[in-house]
Amino acid sequence: MELRIKFLKWSTGMLGAMLHKKTADKIGVQSRDRISIKKAGGKDGEIFTFVNTIDGLIKENEIAISSETKERINLKNGQRVEVRLAESPKSVLYIKKKVDGKKLSEKEIRSIIIDVVDNSLGETEIALFVSGMYEKGMTFRETIGLTKAILDTGFRVELPYKIIADKHCVGGVPGNRTTPIVVSICAAGGLIVPKNSSRAITSAAGTADVIEAIARVDFSPDEIKKIIRKTGACMVHGGGLGMVPADSRIIQVEKILKIDPGAQLLASIMSKKLASGSTHVVIDIPYGKGAKFTEKEALALRKKFNKLAKYFKIKIECLLTDGTQPIGNGIGPIFELLDIIKILDPNQDGPKDLEKKSLLLAGKLFEMTGKANKGEGIALAEKILDSGKAFEKFKEIIKAQSGSLRKIKLAKYNHEVFAKKSGKVFEIINSDLNSIARLAGSPDDKAAGIYLFYHVGDYVKRGQQLFLICSESKPRLNQALEFYKKKKPVKIN
Repeated sequence: MELRIKFLKWSTGMLGAMLHKKTADKIGVQSRDRISIKKAGGKDGEIFTFVNTIDGLIKENEIAISSETKERINLKNGQRVEVRLAESPKSVLYIKKKVDGKKLSEKEIRSIIIDVVDNSLGETEIALFVSGMYEKGMTFRETIGLTKAILDTGFRVELPYKIIADKHCVGGVPGNRTTPIVVSICAAGGLIVPKNSSRAITSAAGTADVIEAIARVDFSPDEIKKIIRKTGACMVHGGGLGMVPADSRIIQVEKILKIDPGAQLLASIMSKKLASGSTHVVIDIPYGKGAKFTEKEALALRKKFNKLAKYFKIKIECLLTDGTQPIGNGIGPIFELLDIIKILDPNQDGPKDLEKKSLLLAGKLFEMTGKANKGEGIALAEKILDSGKAFEKFKEIIKAQSGSLRKIKLAKYNHEVFAKKSGKVFEIINSDLNSIARLAGSPDDKAAGIYLFYHVGDYVKRGQQLFLICSESKPRLNQALEFYKKKKPVKIN
């Protein structure tokens, strides 16, 4: 059926459309059905999306589309399009096959990922695929197929450099925002570091969430190249403007489910590294009580990363690190950013645990790439950090990404949490702190989160401030406080 496009200044974060109920009846579609939209008389420009039906706002000869749908095939207000009920894609059968515990071929995995990118699969179907990977697992061949499919359905940033360095953390530990520090040190030391990151899945913030508090993180490949030519590095969102769009959409569903399947984690990280042409990568794998992985699981993950690196012909070093408690003091974009600045700025004192870990990772990259001899990388990284060159490089990168440190703003509401007794902190529950920060609004509200004053092993006196909870919303702050009172994540004996 031929209809006219109508814009309603409507954004959903994904492709979407709305039809008048009478129009939907004529086409034979119901709310949440999949439809095809194609430019009238055109041979290309077809997209698939899900539709909602309404009584008002639009006429019977119109279709309202989200801004994301408009941008995907460059539609104009009033333009005529052909709209029809779309058949269920064949990839749904492959998803069912994985849910049933069967192996998928590379062709079947590619079919699923193409339909994820084309919006032919809805959140429910993607959730089934994620759950299937989580419950049934993926073989090494399946993981390779998933990595290739995610990589090939996006754009690659072709960079004219022989050595391209990068680092990544598998996540899960509150704080632990080493990436901006490592990128700044390594770029100041002469390495090319095109860092592309995911947004947070299970933790309170990801690197993209943190940098987005003060700068842009979504860029086209050409824009990324320009930033790298200017500064030697970038800190961008890997799913931005089609770099690895399948990964970005799957992560949206993982956030809802609060699960991160191993195969998807491997494919997500590896596809982003390959998309930016990385040749040398250091992977941080925190393990232990409260982390995503036990020591045994971390060792197994390292083995898988090494196997994938060998297959895709890049150099990877996996460092197993202590994940039993938060790293740094800040948990949430702005608080983590404040930790980063305190460490980079030679005139300030930042959290030593975060600084030490950042130097370890930067030093490893210097050694891997030949910038430093074995055993001398940390010393080089420390020299660059102490000189202030890393801080200048950080500010240079932020400026190149249309940002400014002046954009840092603290939250409207806060609540101080005090120790009810004196004693030594013997345990901090990572997952509970992440939950408190997320209930407070992190990472969407950049200023929401927690500032932690004590770590495991520290002695605290009764009445001293344990941490601060901040939020942009009073109801969210109250939710976070209720959760804290129930869980009490900082244990003192």
